[in-house]
Amino acid sequence: MTENFEDEFEESDDLFEHYKIEVGLGQGAERIDKFLIDRLANTSRNRLQAAAKSGFIKANGVVVKQNYRVKPGDVITMELPHPVREMELLPEDIPLNIVYEDDEVVIINKQSGLVVHPGSGNYTGTLVNGLLFHFENLPNVANSEHMRPGLVHRIDKKTTGLMVIAKTDNGLSNLSNQFFEHTVERRYMALVWGDIEADGTVVGSIGRSAKHRKLMDVYTTGTYGKHAVTHYKVIERFGYVTLIECKLETGRTHQIRVHMKHIGHTLFCDEDYGGDKIMKGPSFSKYQQFVKNCFDMLQRQALHARSLGFKHPKTGEWMHFESELPDDMKNVLEKWRGFAATAKQ
Repeated sequence: MTENFEDEFEESDDLFEHYKIEVGLGQGAERIDKFLIDRLANTSRNRLQAAAKSGFIKANGVVVKQNYRVKPGDVITMELPHPVREMELLPEDIPLNIVYEDDEVVIINKQSGLVVHPGSGNYTGTLVNGLLFHFENLPNVANSEHMRPGLVHRIDKKTTGLMVIAKTDNGLSNLSNQFFEHTVERRYMALVWGDIEADGTVVGSIGRSAKHRKLMDVYTTGTYGKHAVTHYKVIERFGYVTLIECKLETGRTHQIRVHMKHIGHTLFCDEDYGGDKIMKGPSFSKYQQFVKNCFDMLQRQALHARSLGFKHPKTGEWMHFESELPDDMKNVLEKWRGFAATAKQ
């Protein structure tokens, strides 16, 4: 039985394909690379061997090399970084806000407007280009098709906040597995439309929208999409908008943005999902102008990756990092606090 456990981290593109294969009782001894290539479409032996060398293939939870011979009852798990468009990666002197660094990992506080890795329409000026300038020999799967050195997850261009970067092969493999197993703790701050009455949880599979291929949607019936869970907690209410904290149990592309829209609380100023329109409140011109001024101050979805926790890939120590809200979100929140205080008078 073969299952694709591809995991799309919040605000991310598909960085890894995840597979779990249970070896049948009638299977004879066979090299794992040969066993896998016969069962996975569009995968070369070189790609599998590179994954094995990088520690991305496990049998019964233990890393194995390409010459491992499978046996009946083995549970094979594998992570394959997606191949992407071939291009030359050039170091660029891009300012990075580094909040922590050791021999294994780097923690950065990503600014709004910075694309994480090269892709369609963004071939330079990305975080990866900046990482190559600031750090040497970042780990990557031993395959020239892959151009995401050090990356195990990603946040969207306009989202701010904390990311972890791997500096070693061990770090890349270990952190990727922690994300896959959902043991990484990630909390986001979001300003959403509407007055949320109580804390809650959103459960709904997320997949590509049938109408807009660059956007995502929630599917509550059928098998399309990937299981996703978001827990949210009310932090502060302003009447027509609410500040919440979101804790990710899973991590799918645009998870917070699409889950909150699904329950009627689209992120404030989220152009892609309609939050850049006035969704709540009176039609008075003074209020309408107030909201538009807030949009002008923010110019992006009100979402910030505030905290990040994981086990250090070498020591096993629990690491936890916090990031203050960026100025644009702080300023908009102050505007809403003033509005809410005036409305109560």
